[in-house]
Amino acid sequence: MFDSLRRWTKASIPTEQLPVSATLAMMDQGGVSKSLISAWVAPRNVMISNEEVAGFVAQAPDRLIGVGSVDISKPMNAVREIRRCINELGFKAIRVLPWLWELPPTDRRFYPVYTACCELGIPFCTQIGHTGPLMPSEVGRPIYIDQVALDFPELKIVAGHIGYPWTDEAIAVATKHENVFIDTSAYTVNRYPAQLIEFMRGHGRSKVLFGTNYPMIMPAKALDGLDKLALGEPVETAFLAGNAQRVFGI
Repeated sequence: MFDSLRRWTKASIPTEQLPVSATLAMMDQGGVSKSLISAWVAPRNVMISNEEVAGFVAQAPDRLIGVGSVDISKPMNAVREIRRCINELGFKAIRVLPWLWELPPTDRRFYPVYTACCELGIPFCTQIGHTGPLMPSEVGRPIYIDQVALDFPELKIVAGHIGYPWTDEAIAVATKHENVFIDTSAYTVNRYPAQLIEFMRGHGRSKVLFGTNYPMIMPAKALDGLDKLALGEPVETAFLAGNAQRVFGI
């Protein structure tokens, strides 16, 4: 399913696992001091395990921050694993991608995850918008997040990938709900929709978090052209660091 991503990056797929040192070098090149790195759990397939992420973080604990993932088809196991990720592995959030499961975030299988995140006081990270891989995009409609936020108003939800082509919908949901945020992962600056930039400059200055989607997009590439947005120092600082520090408690 990921072969299609090469259309976007025009890059070859690595044949060996990238060392943590390579990630740190790319962060240094882009001037990024800390990165959140995530596990990937799909139906019947652990693509990147929580243990692997914990191992990466252990190699650079001052630079890398862990985000866990779980198998939502097994609710009690998922809740136990969330607690282990936070209490034992020291992770700062949980991430589940609706398109991997081909389920909208309003599906009942997500609700134990939301409950556990609320109990532990950690954000839930997800993806909104169309999918790069050739999988159904409908489950990425930002309007689904509206119902989740109504049911769990205390849950911090970080909705990644801007929400395109439903960016207006994403902005509306983030504006409506105090604890809904948007991150820009998988998009370079020159691809930010105009309405998102306007949102960042105005009433959404505390609502948008910078992201890269590394290794698909390198940090320096993701940041290229940021100065042309003329956000102003307070807004730019919040976008690059302050909002993430507040939302993730880092």
